[in-house]
Amino acid sequence: MTQPKREGSGHPASAPQGSLTDRNVLSGVVVIDLSHIYNGPYATYLMALAGAQVIKIEPHEGEHLRIRAGLGGAALPFAMLNGNKQSVTLNLKSERGRALLFEMVRKADVMVENFAPGVTERLGVGPSVVQKLNPRLVYASSSGYGRSGPYRDYPAMDVTVQAMSGVMSITGFPDQPPVKAGPAICDFFAGIHLYGGIMTALYEREKTGKGRVVEVSMQESVYASLSSNLGMFHGQGGKLPPRTGNRHGGLAEAPYNVYPTRDGYIAIICNNNRHFHALLKAMEREDLKDDPRLLDLKSRVANIDFVDEIVGEWTARFERDALTALLLAYRVPHAPVRDLSEVMNDPNMHARGSLQWIDHPEYGRIVVSHSPMRYDGIPLAPLRPSRRLGADNVDVYGRWLGVSAEELQRLIQDGVV
Repeated sequence: MTQPKREGSGHPASAPQGSLTDRNVLSGVVVIDLSHIYNGPYATYLMALAGAQVIKIEPHEGEHLRIRAGLGGAALPFAMLNGNKQSVTLNLKSERGRALLFEMVRKADVMVENFAPGVTERLGVGPSVVQKLNPRLVYASSSGYGRSGPYRDYPAMDVTVQAMSGVMSITGFPDQPPVKAGPAICDFFAGIHLYGGIMTALYEREKTGKGRVVEVSMQESVYASLSSNLGMFHGQGGKLPPRTGNRHGGLAEAPYNVYPTRDGYIAIICNNNRHFHALLKAMEREDLKDDPRLLDLKSRVANIDFVDEIVGEWTARFERDALTALLLAYRVPHAPVRDLSEVMNDPNMHARGSLQWIDHPEYGRIVVSHSPMRYDGIPLAPLRPSRRLGADNVDVYGRWLGVSAEELQRLIQDGVV
């Protein structure tokens, strides 16, 4: 992995976690974060990067992703999704633990959780309870299939929702079994929608003064992404379309594929004649411009195998990066298929601050992502590493809630904190 020599922009772990040197769009908003793994933590991470004070509450052993970090593979994901947050521990199964949560709720604007439906109600901290304590509170919940409906109690993980939602059925090649999407799309689509729902509810609260329960399901969040495949299903009168591999999901574009090069692969798409004619110029095959099989998009789609054959034979003559430069010169829509190391060191994302190197006190030198959202006139918030489990107990319970040092020590002794 390439690491730039410049120092990361993150504050040291000892920096005050609830403060920002610059005002940000969500400065002053307090978020109680009970969420875990990817879904909820990504929504609250986006809020933290927009200036909110996010207090991450975990059980004594830590949330699931933190526990998995001990196995090695999950250390980076935990750090990616939980920077710029405060970390406290709390036993919500104890009466005194719930009482502490209620004190925080009274001072908060948002509470976020992504437990299975009914869990917070069984713990006695569900929306009807906490919104009585603070009618202005936005209670945000995300689950696999929603808080109502026949699938309400189905266990849900990203891969199971990919299977249930149709994502898996359309991924892969027609002569091969279904394949899951590589990234955890259901978790992160839900996290993005959860963030949007929270922001919408906060906007409403500014007008009405009242909070609202917001819920997002993973299954519903991913459905719209099936658009191309659903379009082909509809266009064929309800006939199930085949998996299309790297071709367009609706088989409505050509060329649209991943093509071989001498040392890798390149993705090329031409969705109009202007793009395709530019590709023919790059190929030095303008003699094909009047070929009846290539006259327009409709004819190219009808002869998709021929299109892929001539394009693939041409791309295979080049080194990947040389071909990338050539297609860029001709303004042909394309991109090299890059590996994770290349993406982590992407010069565009590092130049924009979307990716940054930080020195993490537990995980060493790592790359973490910033928010994709930019607010004109407001600089990106400095990235702060994710905190050790319970690192902010004294700051949150003592300084923020006003619990005395003696009482805090008793809470620790009694296993509440």
